[in-house]
Amino acid sequence: MSDEISNSQVTEQSGNEQSLLDAGEIRVLAVLAEKEALTPDSYPMSLNALTNGCNQLTSRDPVMSLTEDDVKAILQRLMEEKFVTEVHQAGARVSKYQHRLRVKWSLEQDKLAVLTILMLRGVQTAGEIRTRSGRLHDFSAIADVETGLQFLMDKYPPLVVRLPRTPGTKEARYAALLSGEVFPESSEAALSSGSGAAHVSRQDRITQLEEEVSSLKQEVAGLTEQFQQFKKQFE
Repeated sequence: MSDEISNSQVTEQSGNEQSLLDAGEIRVLAVLAEKEALTPDSYPMSLNALTNGCNQLTSRDPVMSLTEDDVKAILQRLMEEKFVTEVHQAGARVSKYQHRLRVKWSLEQDKLAVLTILMLRGVQTAGEIRTRSGRLHDFSAIADVETGLQFLMDKYPPLVVRLPRTPGTKEARYAALLSGEVFPESSEAALSSGSGAAHVSRQDRITQLEEEVSSLKQEVAGLTEQFQQFKKQFE
């Protein structure tokens, strides 16, 4: 599904300043944009499906715990700002919802995919965005992602910012600017909080990474043992 941009809609965009969004609003919009590409048969989304998508444990940073009431309140605010529309489908027992990000910000799918990944997973490099974009958009090269990022940075007001490189890092990192200014020192955690949002601290992130490293070590040890057993068959 795609929104067609009319002259009146372009006037709407140019006449309004960018609205600042909280973490809950960013998550709801990002999930709508993600599921539109990943599961088009079930899009627009019901309140229940949208809530589940917001609280998904994978491909989300931070992980949130929003109730249906939380999401319903967020949707109401987003509809007032014309970020979301409510859809009443023939024969459907519940209302469904769809985003209007293409119209609000004049975004083609490649730019929307880049922004969606940043909204869902926080600060990332262009390489990480390309790897994680999946079925949202097929980027043939990192340069294509960087082109999309530059477009988002050049918008007024900008939707994305390039963060200063920290010591020991080789690649630039990017963050969405939808909630206002981004401070690099706090970019590892949620930049703003919404109702029911779980704030992930820097220490929590370090702990998570340590657990992932430990898990990988165990997998490598298991594979090494399997290889040794396989090797013995030929000795």
